[in-house]
Amino acid sequence: MVPFIGQAATALSDCAWLDGKRARAYARILLAVTLIGAIGWIALSPGGLDREGKPIGTDFVGFYAASHLTLDGSPELAYDVGAHWAAQKALFGPKLGYTAFFYPPPALLVSLPLALAPYFWSLAGWLAMTGYAFYRVLRCYLPSLGPVAFLAFPAVFVNAAHGQNGFLSAALIGGGLLAMESRPGLAGVLFGAMAFKPHLALVIPFALIFARRWTTLIVAAATAAAFSAASLAAFGAPTWDGFLADSQFARSALENNLVGDEKMQSVFAAVRLLHGSLALAWGAQIATALCVVAALWRLERRAFRASAESAAIVCAGLLASPFLLDYDLTLIAIPLVWLLREGLRTGFLPFEKALLALAFVLPLISRSLAGAVGLPLAPLILAAIFALTMRRALTRAPGSARPAAPDINSKMHLSPALEQ
Repeated sequence: MVPFIGQAATALSDCAWLDGKRARAYARILLAVTLIGAIGWIALSPGGLDREGKPIGTDFVGFYAASHLTLDGSPELAYDVGAHWAAQKALFGPKLGYTAFFYPPPALLVSLPLALAPYFWSLAGWLAMTGYAFYRVLRCYLPSLGPVAFLAFPAVFVNAAHGQNGFLSAALIGGGLLAMESRPGLAGVLFGAMAFKPHLALVIPFALIFARRWTTLIVAAATAAAFSAASLAAFGAPTWDGFLADSQFARSALENNLVGDEKMQSVFAAVRLLHGSLALAWGAQIATALCVVAALWRLERRAFRASAESAAIVCAGLLASPFLLDYDLTLIAIPLVWLLREGLRTGFLPFEKALLALAFVLPLISRSLAGAVGLPLAPLILAAIFALTMRRALTRAPGSARPAAPDINSKMHLSPALEQ
């Protein structure tokens, strides 16, 4: 038994078996299985409702109904549960369960045109446009990224199956991180646009302050303020009043397991899933947020504006938010790409390839493991990826050349090994 454990540990430590050829083959197999499952799921959804009575696109019905109410001249009703639910039932029948709209009024500006097209055409267009934006951003980080590898990433399927906005938030945050060095104003605009989903951008202002990126910080604040003012002018004060009242419902949904702790990927949800008290869950979440912000401060003190900055900010943001779902794990692609590049450039650390592979499939397995056996895997993996990123950033030899950061305006030239 002991020799077997030793052999298994060695296999996981170096993962010599996980080379480029096998990785590409596994990606093709995973994509094929995903496509077969998706086609079967759609084929078994007569009238657009799956076997559980949920519409194809699941959460998209909430955005679509909010758009419908706004276009009808009643945007404040997007935050009225009865009216919002009635608009959803009008689409898919009286037995449809409720899908909440917890987003601030700037999100209504994003959702506004959705109901101009029939539901399924709108869903397809939404996923195609936001998904392509996300793909283009990742291609800036890794130009050799092909469509197969991108589509095989489980977070892509999870977000598409929910009809969610994970592609959009990842494109905005990832694009902003790309542009910080060469186009700080554009980076600020992209970060400011996250006013539609601010809980995923909690650590960005701190990171900008620590890195003394004043232009980006000022433009981001001005953009967020302008976005909010535009929603106020377009939809009126009652809409903001409705959102503020509805925010209490959002907190109740988080604290009372209305969303489902197994669906959530945060430290808060992990503590609750393990039967911790509400006070303990909030305490652990706040402590985690403080720790990751402190880590970002240390990163800038030890390695100012290092190449790891973007990956560290993304990891810290995911760990800091209490309201995090599996479709939001589209963002984990950014630190995974950075760690992959560094591993191919300088060699992989022990267990690093195994952890990258586990993080890659995390969006596919995290909800199932949490629901089936009560194991909240996501915070552990996110913390491990963050620790790996910090380790690589802080142990770089003094005086070593800093790799050029990806430029949103130019194609990176990679070594032949990295291209493969």
